[in-house]
Amino acid sequence: MSAFSEAALEKKLSELSNSQQSVQTLSLWLIHHRKHSKTIVTVWFNELRKAQVSRKLTFLYLANDVIQNSKRKGPEFTQDFAPVIVDAFKHVNREGEDGCKKQLGRVLSIWQERAVYEANLLEQLSQVLYGEKKPKKRSYEEIHPDDEGFASRSSPADPPQTADLIRALQELENAASSDSVLRRRISSLPEEVQDTSLLHRITDKESGERLSRMVEEACMLLADYSGRLAAEIDDRRQLTRTLTVFLQSQKDGLAQNEQKLEEYKKKLSRVSQVRKELRLRLSNLAEGHRNSSK
Repeated sequence: MSAFSEAALEKKLSELSNSQQSVQTLSLWLIHHRKHSKTIVTVWFNELRKAQVSRKLTFLYLANDVIQNSKRKGPEFTQDFAPVIVDAFKHVNREGEDGCKKQLGRVLSIWQERAVYEANLLEQLSQVLYGEKKPKKRSYEEIHPDDEGFASRSSPADPPQTADLIRALQELENAASSDSVLRRRISSLPEEVQDTSLLHRITDKESGERLSRMVEEACMLLADYSGRLAAEIDDRRQLTRTLTVFLQSQKDGLAQNEQKLEEYKKKLSRVSQVRKELRLRLSNLAEGHRNSSK
């Protein structure tokens, strides 16, 4: 793995793309050089502010990947990102592309679920995205069922669009669990990197260093795959929640349409009866006219 320098980091950040592979590859490189975490975070934040609008959200994805996947090796990145992460959220929320607020909210929800940061910092991030969420209390007498605020809080969330569901399902086709090539690489890892009881076979420095490189590569491989699996689990949980909302919206729509169908059937029956009686009346009028003209 290439040596660390600020220039090398700036170059890698300039080449960062929105693809999952690009984010994860750079994340692994940063975690490998975690002893430079303070410098990495400083450079990352500076480059984030200079990045094109379309790339700002990707910098947050990178920070998310580094923060979550570096925890097993140490707290350096979690601690060093903490002082700038609120300002980073503010910057991306303000300067990023339209619609990035939803993606920032998704990152925040994962951090809240996994308690990545302390509650007070997570609350600051929430306020960046959603504002102050502490409405003043109202007395019982002030609250009525037809109150506009009451209705807005009680109304269900808008159902997801079909296109969003299709896109989410398509993204899962390339998820970690579908990566058979990587799974084969993991299953073919030598026993020496998985079993401490075999360390007695190391009898010289050369073989020890060779095994050390193999172990380091295996750790990075497994950390990468574990991170991707964790992300896939989050995606599938989100999709499950979305599908639940979508299914309920379809059930509600079905019930409403069945009710409307019954109403229109009754209207059709009434209109048909009017038509029948009108025809009969017109026929009688015509018959009366003919009789009177004789």
